[in-house]
Amino acid sequence: MSKYDVIVLGSGPGGYVTAIRASQLGFKTAVIEKENLGGVCLNWGCIPTKALLKSAQVFEYLNHAGDYGLKVEKAEKDFGAVIKRSRNVADGMSKGVQFLMKKNKIEVIDGFGKLKSGKKIEVTDKNDKKTEYSADHIIIATGARSRELPNLPQDGKKVIGYRQAMSLEKQPKSMIVVGSGAIGVEFAHFYKTMGTEVTIVEFLPNLVPLEDEEISKQFERSFKKAGIKVMTSSSVESVDTSGDLVKAQVKTKKGMETLEAEVVLSAVGIKSNLENIGLEELGIKTDRDKILVNDFYETNVKGIYAIGDVVAGPALAHVASAEGITCVEKIKGMHVEPIDYGNIPGCTYATPEIASVGMTEKQAKEAGYELKVGKFPFSASGKAKAAGTPDGFVKVIFDAKYGEWLGCHMIGAGVTDMIAEAVLGRKLETTGHEVLKAIHPHPTMSEAVMEAVADAYGEVIHL
Repeated sequence: MSKYDVIVLGSGPGGYVTAIRASQLGFKTAVIEKENLGGVCLNWGCIPTKALLKSAQVFEYLNHAGDYGLKVEKAEKDFGAVIKRSRNVADGMSKGVQFLMKKNKIEVIDGFGKLKSGKKIEVTDKNDKKTEYSADHIIIATGARSRELPNLPQDGKKVIGYRQAMSLEKQPKSMIVVGSGAIGVEFAHFYKTMGTEVTIVEFLPNLVPLEDEEISKQFERSFKKAGIKVMTSSSVESVDTSGDLVKAQVKTKKGMETLEAEVVLSAVGIKSNLENIGLEELGIKTDRDKILVNDFYETNVKGIYAIGDVVAGPALAHVASAEGITCVEKIKGMHVEPIDYGNIPGCTYATPEIASVGMTEKQAKEAGYELKVGKFPFSASGKAKAAGTPDGFVKVIFDAKYGEWLGCHMIGAGVTDMIAEAVLGRKLETTGHEVLKAIHPHPTMSEAVMEAVADAYGEVIHL
């Protein structure tokens, strides 16, 4: 039986990053993966969806070339080629992880891993052969999958999850998207841009309901402007897939309504992959679909840890990676601080993009802060106007008493590449005046952050 210092169960952005950091720290490391290196993020999530969205953006540019003084004959799309490009990008990223495993001398064990007592894992390969491995430290990073609702069962054809949504052989003429989190709105935008008639159904009163309310309202206006039908405070009660079209019974504030579409995409959240990995046999404690861990990700069973989507916290790739690094550095005995979950950036890559960190205005008020709030619209940004992307704004929230940067919320083109300024500023306990006096380059979209801060402090120049 092979013995390791660290075995990581799962190779998504939590697992493979954890394995690499463990190897860097001198641990003999192995990673167990039942499917593809890189997990959902690289193969079926973050990366291939961005490839699809890029194709949609280019198609949108071609269709609006006249806005830039250019002439393009009628742009045509090849849906199959768009899907193929996305899959090629994903395959390339997965191969990149294979290279990183070899570079860092990490053994990759193919198969399904199940925890056994005595710090062992039994791995069943594709031929049903079982092999046992042991390690001083075992880190669970098995991730999550699309959550199924009882009244919205997925058949993979007419009612689908995100995996099928990014690999359909034929573009549907119509689609109902259930749920308006990042997954739902990104696919809604992609398919609408490619020519599918899209209706989005959200149970809560606002699209992207976790965002600041002003961001949500701006986003809904943009979606409606793009021709997407938006139904908030609504829920899909049942679906009938017996006919050529799916019939969805939707409960709204006005009563029941029947919607028809070729495909229904269920984007109502995720379900942790906890089944059949040996948690019950080892007595590892769980609560509401999550493994219980301490600040450094150790479970109640010594030597067994868990990170990423299987533990409480935002189910985001960058969070899983950070948790894994924190976990193995603590195992090594390094001085590490617990992750500050109040300073995790969230990004949505539809058009317009959304990026945020920290408290919303409502949350800050409920926490009892006296606030200074500033906003700067991209319609007043020279760079945004020149780029033809004037929609959206930056909103900043500061504590009026001490100048603490409580929150930053952005909606517009490219804002997911801008939010790191706020994350770093908050990490370094930057005050509003320090942001204001840090010279931002002109003309850039990033100037809007400085201008929004200036607005909060009554010093805005360009409004």
